[in-house]
Amino acid sequence: MTAAPVTLYCYYRVAPEHARAARDAVARAFRAVEERFGITGHLYRGEREASLWMEVYEQARQADRLETMLSELFAASGFAAFLVPGSQRRIERFVAAP
Repeated sequence: MTAAPVTLYCYYRVAPEHARAARDAVARAFRAVEERFGITGHLYRGEREASLWMEVYEQARQADRLETMLSELFAASGFAAFLVPGSQRRIERFVAAP
């Protein structure tokens, strides 16, 4: 039996002065994820709060591996330096409700 696909939601607050660098880092991560897992990531920002960003990775069959890869990519890029002080990148995982 195959485990249900998982959707990962990664959210955080980006300091406005680092938005361009953060966007570039996310784009690099999206390319790496697409090459490795065949998943296209999507980036959203808050409608009312432009500094609130969310990456979405849908239908992951290897969610543990994907999450590990994302954590490694973002740590290696120094992504934490782009965030609003006190913010951190959080990952939540969801599956379809029965």
